[in-house]
Amino acid sequence: MTNQNETPPGATENINLDALTELATLVSAAQDALTDDMVSRLASAFSEGLTLLDRLTRNEGLIHLLQELDRPENQRFLICLSNAFTAASREISAAPPAKGGVIGVCKLGCNSGTQEGLRLVSLIGEHLSENMRELHRRGG
Repeated sequence: MTNQNETPPGATENINLDALTELATLVSAAQDALTDDMVSRLASAFSEGLTLLDRLTRNEGLIHLLQELDRPENQRFLICLSNAFTAASREISAAPPAKGGVIGVCKLGCNSGTQEGLRLVSLIGEHLSENMRELHRRGG
């Protein structure tokens, strides 16, 4: 007497043969669906992708930038920066066009956000200048 959970003899080979037949049918259908032009374009795109990846991994500056961007404080900065772009875009699109003139610039200069923004840009410029001078001193 056989247990109901036991597989009858020869059933495993049938299951494997059925799966192999289905796989062969799938491969055949994929071959029929792909034209020579599609295969050529896929191969070209794959080749260009590998070339681009090779160039990117050889770029010392990009690798350094990616390592810096991986730092948590830089990730938070990028989130704040993207949120600021979104908010600024919404505010500009909802506000009437600026009238211009010296008085408008003076009013804008009185905003604490403007002063903080200028401070941020100034600090970035200062550190960028220092790093560029150091880089050129080392012969980079």
